[in-house]
Amino acid sequence: MLFRDTDGVGMESSFQRTLADDGGATIVVAGEVDFSNADELADCVRAAVAEWSPPTVRIDLGAASFIDSSGLGALIEGYRAAGEAGATFVVVNPSPSFRRVLDVTGLCEFFGLSFESETADQSRATGA
Repeated sequence: MLFRDTDGVGMESSFQRTLADDGGATIVVAGEVDFSNADELADCVRAAVAEWSPPTVRIDLGAASFIDSSGLGALIEGYRAAGEAGATFVVVNPSPSFRRVLDVTGLCEFFGLSFESETADQSRATGA
């Protein structure tokens, strides 16, 4: 199972962790997630959960250009780590193509989904 945006060819990947004012953790995924770095994404989520004990873990896929089945596995591992710590797990800003992958695999039922406009509205409401 693959997801690739046409403009993402040859992109490197990065995962950036941030702790929001509300105590929630956000991991921004940029570029590609595949077998070569999926463990790094899962480790990033586990580290955020262990270090910060956030009430919510957000995985922002707005800048993700490619996600294969290993990447889906990393998201599932992140979901499990968050759940074991009592945190809510939310996938933020999936592209329409990747949203379809989440729908087809049934993962939408497990992952909460949010989109940039909703996140921006919440930030304005909280003054973040």
